[in-house]
Amino acid sequence: MGISIEEMNNMQLDVLKEIGNIGAGNAATALAKMVNRKIDMNVPKVEVLEFKEVTELLGGAEIPVCGIYFDVDGDLTGNIMFLLTMKSSRILANMLLYKEDNSEILDEIDQSALQEIGNILSGAYISSLTALTGLNLKISIPSLSLDMAGAILSVPIIQYGQVGDKVLLIETEFNEGDDNIKGYFFLVPDVDSFEILLKSLGVLE
Repeated sequence: MGISIEEMNNMQLDVLKEIGNIGAGNAATALAKMVNRKIDMNVPKVEVLEFKEVTELLGGAEIPVCGIYFDVDGDLTGNIMFLLTMKSSRILANMLLYKEDNSEILDEIDQSALQEIGNILSGAYISSLTALTGLNLKISIPSLSLDMAGAILSVPIIQYGQVGDKVLLIETEFNEGDDNIKGYFFLVPDVDSFEILLKSLGVLE
């Protein structure tokens, strides 16, 4: 049986938080290249939260959000989810598609653009993790869902039940001009993956 996030000590959590910081920086760089604009990034907040707290952070279970979901495979297995508010989703879609649209309705082209952005940003995080750990990791083609926060989070909650009820969440804010984009990454690991990750980082014997 592997280690769960509840069992990690402060040093182990600090190492994971530093990976979150590095990954967020790489994601900001990747996003800037993708949209060909200057993207500023606030220092990311990396926290260990219960799933119900993630829902509260987003504004409640009934708040509509955009969820982009990936399987992680290789030396670690699990899932990554990237969550965006509908406002942030619209700003990102507009940036990539070079349009001005204030509608909260995201059509198929908008959704395709968001999937590609999610792919680039999650790829930046995974690349950071691979570089720091030496582990071989790859992510699946993203799946996108537009639904209430509670419904979208119910999928990882069910999968994560065997490991624990807490999750490592990276809250990242990107700024382009007057536009502010807030995204939430979290890793949903399979039962043995935290132990493998911590050993590869040298903070678990």
